[in-house]
Amino acid sequence: MLIFDAHLDLSMNALDWNRDFRQTVAHIRAREKGKTDKPDRGNNTVSFPEMRAGNIGLCVGTLIARYVKTSNPLPGWHSPEQAWAQTQGQLAWYREMERQGEIRQIRNLSDLDAQLKQWPEERHTIGYILSLEGADSIVSLDHLDMLYDAGLRALGPAHYGPGTYAFGTDSSGGIGEKGRALLEAMERKNIILDATHLCDISFWEAMDHFNGAVWASHHNCRALVDHNRQLADEQIKELVSRGAVIGGALDAWMMLPNWVRGKSTPKAMGATLEVLIDHLDHICQLAGNSKHIGLGTDLDGGYGTEQSPADLDTIADLQKLPEMLSRRGYSDEDIAGIMHGNWIEFLRRVWK
Repeated sequence: MLIFDAHLDLSMNALDWNRDFRQTVAHIRAREKGKTDKPDRGNNTVSFPEMRAGNIGLCVGTLIARYVKTSNPLPGWHSPEQAWAQTQGQLAWYREMERQGEIRQIRNLSDLDAQLKQWPEERHTIGYILSLEGADSIVSLDHLDMLYDAGLRALGPAHYGPGTYAFGTDSSGGIGEKGRALLEAMERKNIILDATHLCDISFWEAMDHFNGAVWASHHNCRALVDHNRQLADEQIKELVSRGAVIGGALDAWMMLPNWVRGKSTPKAMGATLEVLIDHLDHICQLAGNSKHIGLGTDLDGGYGTEQSPADLDTIADLQKLPEMLSRRGYSDEDIAGIMHGNWIEFLRRVWK
């Protein structure tokens, strides 16, 4: 079955992790054997061949570069201009992969329809929608214009910690004047607001000030794992009321309570793809249907098999999900929606 994965940090892996995504996962793992500079070295799960093997013909690919002020202990760039330059390097990688025929950018309905038509026949060139995770690299609203012209179609104002335009995970605060101006500019351009990572205060202020299309590309449920990174039930209900789709994420600490990073293991904790379905099902119960869930795996988001479901070796194993969903009582129509259809219908509505 065709899969639409709404959150992959492809360019970050290519440039920051120095991974050639044209190679197999096995090749990348072998080349990283013995390296310890990143916690997931030798454990990666994503590459273009594995995406093709798993019939993942559509995805959202990110740009990401955090700007950190002197008081912010998080890793990141020391000026917005440096962060901007990093995103431009990432964008250059996407462009080169396009020239090599590996990927195709999706900017509008015509592009989307062309990808859906061509993918079953060729099953090679992966369609991607460009998103920005954390807006700190936007030096000015003129820079947002440049990103839009480059194909940016979704934007999450915050990532981890305090940001220029909003507060993110593990921080607290509102969107402020700059955040409101950013949201207004996004709304004028029909850029999708990605609610992922917004702290509670920023989330609700963004909902009050933004009247455009909203999704949550990679989020799980606070009712099952009590952490501010997760969506509370009232947030889920708000997103559902706005026609959003919420993508289930596969970072194990977001799937199960009491996960200890660097110590817990997926097998010992019982982290499997079935647990992801628990989160998706919780959203369905609140929504009353399956129209608001999808996949936003974040499988290359700075972790690998050491922090992924135990029954997933590579991203191609997402093809296990349709049978699992069927055993849970989901209909064929529901399953097709979860695997790809809900995201596609969202874009058809937003881009019409």
